[in-house]
Amino acid sequence: MTRVRFKEQVLQAREEAIVASVNRLLAEKGFEAMTVDEVVADVGIGKASLYKHFTSKEELAAAAMVKVLDRALDELARLRSLPLNAVQRLGAVARWAYEQQIAGQMPALPSQSSALRTVLMGDKVYVDRLMKLSDELGAWILEAQQDGQLDATLPPELVLYQLYARACDPVLGALRASGAYTDAQVVDWLVAHCLRGMGAKTGF
Repeated sequence: MTRVRFKEQVLQAREEAIVASVNRLLAEKGFEAMTVDEVVADVGIGKASLYKHFTSKEELAAAAMVKVLDRALDELARLRSLPLNAVQRLGAVARWAYEQQIAGQMPALPSQSSALRTVLMGDKVYVDRLMKLSDELGAWILEAQQDGQLDATLPPELVLYQLYARACDPVLGALRASGAYTDAQVVDWLVAHCLRGMGAKTGF
């Protein structure tokens, strides 16, 4: 029994290393540019070992996205424990997404890949995490609108999609690349702009 448990631990550790590598490579290069060869070279394993865990590049991306959603749900749990109103919590989520990009922890996935979309929508763990995240953010959006903190004429799903778009906002990279501003300045400006786009009156 001890041998079985040790083998499972080794497999789990290898899978975690693979997913961590994929997450970093997706953040650095994007889905289209990342290759399976780069993943196995980065982790230091053979393709046969990788394929024991994941059968395609799409499955690798799905596993990385599950980890991102787990981190996002952890962040929402942290924000719930703080004395913040709904719009402040939403602003904090946008800030977290930008900071994840800066840290190289936000995978860049194509929005029009049918193969990737099929794998993601067929991954029960991914879909469950995404629905849980969307439901909680949606509740915060409705709360903020009902309290007059956000423009109540905006469809809640539009505000939700605005938040999700912060995870891949190209403006962050462009402003950072200019070298004219600090990361803190860029994030502050983008969060404020995001909140204004939601019709927020406070929370900047």
